Amino acid sequence: MTHRLPPTEAENPQSAGLDLLTTPALVELLIADQRSAIDATLAQTQAIARAVDEIARRLSRGGRLHYVGAGSSGRIATLDASEMPPTFGTLPEMVHAHIAGGSTALTSAVEGAEDDASAGNVAMLGCVRPDDAVLGISASGAAAFVVAAITRARTIGAYTIALTVDAQSALAGAAELAIVLPTGAEALAGSTRLKAGTAQKVTLNTISTAVMVRLGKVYDNLMVDVVANNHKLRARARRLVVRLTGVNEERAEELLARAGGSVKIAVLMERRSLGATQARALLERNDGSLRRLL
Repeated sequence: MTHRLPPTEAENPQSAGLDLLTTPALVELLIADQRSAIDATLAQTQAIARAVDEIARRLSRGGRLHYVGAGSSGRIATLDASEMPPTFGTLPEMVHAHIAGGSTALTSAVEGAEDDASAGNVAMLGCVRPDDAVLGISASGAAAFVVAAITRARTIGAYTIALTVDAQSALAGAAELAIVLPTGAEALAGSTRLKAGTAQKVTLNTISTAVMVRLGKVYDNLMVDVVANNHKLRARARRLVVRLTGVNEERAEELLARAGGSVKIAVLMERRSLGATQARALLERNDGSLRRLL
């Protein structure tokens, strides 16, 4: 029986003789081959936008976003999820990543983990609710852990999205919405940590950032929900208050201290002549949206 070869396993004729190239030529080829990652992602703008709108709707009702991946895809997903609390002040459970093989798989290959459909099924049964969104990431679209997770999440009632390079894959067929990024054969055959991985990273960056914009965690193009837990971020919070209120840095420091470090509350205190408690309550009544209040 002949099995269909997934696009992720194809050989790229443009990189034939890779190991014979001079180092500058090798580096140039590897970099240039990444261009198709951006092109593939841009071509999926409408599908990505649909995903963003539905995820934002669910999160605004108290739902959560789950990423499910295996291998490189799982690591990319875990990275994106881990950036949400410090960047946007979210609770850790709002965006959560599930990787085949668990935390061990973040730094080591776990034998057979991506082929374990039962583990993918169990991972969803334990935590996914009907109001959630679940995004499965697999370059080939064949990782059984991810396909099973998406299949189970869909039966639970969660909104399911597939992120893959193969429109004919099991993963693309299992989800309600498929975002297909046909990046083509890798410069190093089968190594989807290259341009397929780049396309995945760009897509997840875009989805998570756009969702947070829709949830009111951004004002203009400013990171107003940043968690200022180090010197660099405290300086950023101070600059944001100065920028949005016109006060000097000393006054900005005072406002932030009274606001418990919250840029939004500090800005409202100054712009609306409120105390910290009043500003916090006003913000909560307006779903955390600074835009509505300025």
